[in-house]
Amino acid sequence: MAVVVIMPKQGQSVESCIITELKKKKGDAVQKGDVLFSYETDKASFEEESPAEGVVLECFYGEGDEVPVLENMMVIGQPGEDISSLLGGREVPEDESEDKIEPHSTGHSSGGAMESATTTSLTGEIAGQGGSSVPLNIPAGTSPVSPRARKLAEKNAVDTSALSGSGPKGRIIEKDIQAVLQDRPKMTPLAKKLAAEQGMLPQSSGTGLAGTARASDLSVPVNTVYSKDYEDRKISNMRKIIARSMHASLQNSAQLTHHLGADARRILALRKKVKAMQEEGQIDINITLNDMVCFSVIKALKKFPNVNTHFLGDSIRYFNKIHLGLAVDTERGLMVPVVHNADDLSVTGLARQFKEIAAACRNGSVNPDILSPEAGTFTISNLGNYGVEMFTPVINLPQSAILGVNTIVPRPKDIGDGVYAFVPFIGLSLTYDHRSLDGGEATRFLKQIAIEIENLELDV
Repeated sequence: MAVVVIMPKQGQSVESCIITELKKKKGDAVQKGDVLFSYETDKASFEEESPAEGVVLECFYGEGDEVPVLENMMVIGQPGEDISSLLGGREVPEDESEDKIEPHSTGHSSGGAMESATTTSLTGEIAGQGGSSVPLNIPAGTSPVSPRARKLAEKNAVDTSALSGSGPKGRIIEKDIQAVLQDRPKMTPLAKKLAAEQGMLPQSSGTGLAGTARASDLSVPVNTVYSKDYEDRKISNMRKIIARSMHASLQNSAQLTHHLGADARRILALRKKVKAMQEEGQIDINITLNDMVCFSVIKALKKFPNVNTHFLGDSIRYFNKIHLGLAVDTERGLMVPVVHNADDLSVTGLARQFKEIAAACRNGSVNPDILSPEAGTFTISNLGNYGVEMFTPVINLPQSAILGVNTIVPRPKDIGDGVYAFVPFIGLSLTYDHRSLDGGEATRFLKQIAIEIENLELDV
């Protein structure tokens, strides 16, 4: 009996997934447990295994498609099995008929169709007389075009001579034209007319309503042989999510950043102590400076509960527990996993949790639910390892604030009796939503973080 394979729902906040690779396609035989396809959410990658043995009778989506969760993805059954009852009214697209191929022409589609029919008939006669067929004489740099593709191209002023077809024998089919239209902005009627008459193309975005390209937005195509010194690359799904989130954060909040330094002599001494303890086998976890800073931030958040909040527009949500987010740099982009109930953990427990979730982010096995901005109550982003002395972190809305941790630099300090000496200072950058917090309270909270760092006690 045929089995429907659906797109799994990976986490409560995930609404759709991107197909990254189809391991099995229509007509392929599969065994139970074989990987059918791989897919990714905005932050993590997964593979879907076959629930049964049989043949892929239908595949509804291809590589690069965005598929809603719980949507039918494949049907697996026995060869020749009737699956119409499983399609749920879905119409499986059929390829355009081979007998509708037209050679590329700049003339009207009707003339091209007659020419194609005549040429095909003549080829058939020669093949019958000489025992071998004579191929169609298609000019160099052109491809055969289907009627539906030609009609759509003429309607939208798409130059098919520059396209490579994905259909049989390299013909240009409708989806090839749709791919071009998807990557360029919509055009006004006047812009379409000029594009068709003068071979002009719209820019990446138009200046008209909703990004529509006007006649003034058109330009002559660049000579790709001598003049093009760049390459346009589509951004990944994850980069789209990050870009959208960062833009929304800055657009929908009133963000302000305060910078302050904390005397780092205490945590540097503690770092040497715990490192020696680890080497002697007294502890089994590497406690870093970042772990100590995070531990200090948790102590400060307990004293400033107004910072451990979400700003919701008409209300502020106050949390009884601290769910700490930590920015992790990965090959796929920036991720911010959350350690729930971080205020219940010792510094060793916190260090262990951070290392586990960071490893899960980097290998793509992280739970999507702990990546949601709503999952955290406060976030820390540490760029100290890169030597950054000051930066402005962007808030993970709806959180009220985020702390940026900078590198340690020597600065002059009065060490008593008017004597100044160079002391290591760690930079702290607090960005807060001014709608949720006033400047005075944000400054006092930042100062409290510095106090906790300068007076940190560890029980390890």
